[in-house]
Formats: sequence, structure tokens, C-alpha cells
Amino acid sequence: MPEGDGVPRETPSPSVVPESPVEVPVEAVARVFGDRADRAATYRELLATAGVERGLIGPREVPRLWDRHLLNCAYLGEVIDQGSSVIDLGSGAGLPGIPLALARPDLQIRLVEPLERRYTFLREAITELGLRDQVAVARGRAEDVRGEFSASVVTARAVAPLKTLYGWALPLVVTGGHLVAIKGRSASDEIAAAGETLRQMGVTAAPEVLSVGPDDGTGTTVVRVARGHGPLRAATAPAPPGAAKRRPGKGNRR
Repeated sequence: MPEGDGVPRETPSPSVVPESPVEVPVEAVARVFGDRADRAATYRELLATAGVERGLIGPREVPRLWDRHLLNCAYLGEVIDQGSSVIDLGSGAGLPGIPLALARPDLQIRLVEPLERRYTFLREAITELGLRDQVAVARGRAEDVRGEFSASVVTARAVAPLKTLYGWALPLVVTGGHLVAIKGRSASDEIAAAGETLRQMGVTAAPEVLSVGPDDGTGTTVVRVARGHGPLRAATAPAPPGAAKRRPGKGNRR
């Protein structure tokens, strides 16, 4: 099954983790995470150690965890309303859900992840980070939690192309809510390729391509789709796979 970032899934050896010094973007971390910056640093360390050892993060990603992963994901908060409920679909190692929770204490977030080793890591991480009152973890695929959970916002990163993601994510969005998917340069092409899927589902609002974070080229490109208030129809789409998310670290960046 194709995925958003084309990353292979082999489990690396901890011995190949880069040992070069990591530059911490202190000002950005303080601005985005505020008084939770220390918890963000703890999460970054979890990704760099247990995340790599368990094959959830590619070892070459360790030097750029702050910029490419934690901050990149936390910037999503700019397009999410105060007090929203959020489902992070195919959460993997907790991206974007955990950085978003750390940056936005007002949000209630549920991480949905089908693979047991990732689910276990997520439960351990939210406990260590002191987020159990704000973040919950559910093991399952989109189809498994449909009808059980819904939220005003569903987020996704490196889960699937929009053509497939729409069918998995939009049924989890409450009427009037949004799907917010992190995408890269492929955003416009994916929107064009998925237009018929949205029409089949009865979604009439055009997807928005937004840039969040710094305007110096280091921000995050997201696609935001309004669920609307009408009923959703089924679209012709493959069933969700059991392991939709690959670990960051190799292949083309989205």
C-alpha cells in the first residue's frame, strides 16, 4: 500500500544513531511550547532513543528531530480552534499528535494507531510526559474506531495520499469540522488527484493549502478540508491497511 513519505520499514540498529551534536532551536522551542518546553525536550529524547531502537524513527532523523518533526508538527496548532477535540490518525511515534498536545494544552487529543509496538510506545510516552489527562491512545485502524470516536479535527501525517485518506479520515470528523493533513510539495497534485473522491463523498468545500509556522521556508504545508454539514457518502477506496504509517527517516520527503 503506498504511503505519504515512501519510507521503508526496516528496524535499524541503535549503533547507527548519529552522534553529532544537536543544535536546539531555543527561541522557537520556547515560543511554540512555552512552559512545556522541558516536556518537548523529553519527548525528543524518547524519539532519539527508544524511538530509534524500536524502529519508529530513522536514525538519520535524530539531528533534525526538532525542526523537521516536533516543531513541524506543533505548527498545526495555528489552524486548529481553541478547545477542539482532535483525532491523530495513524499516529505512529506520536507525530503530529504529541507535539500538538504539548504546544496546545487546550486541546483534547486521541492518538489512533493499529500497530502494537507503536501503540505501546505511545502509551509509555504520554505517561512519561504527564499527558494522560489530555491525550488518550486507541489501538485500531480508522474503520475500527468509526462510530466509536469522532472529533472536530482529524490530523494525519505520512498516512496515505489524499485520495485514500479522505475515505478513512472524513467519517471521523464531526459536521462542521476539518481534516488537517501535513503534506509537502505534492499537496496540489494530491488535491487534484483526489477531487473525484471528494465529489463521491458529497464534500463540496474546496480543500485549502495552508502554510503554518515561519514564513522563511521552514514552515509546514498542510491541506485543510471542511467536512461540511451534509451527510457523507461512501467513496470507492481501498480498505485501510493494518500498518499504514512508515517511520520517518528515508525516502522522499513529503
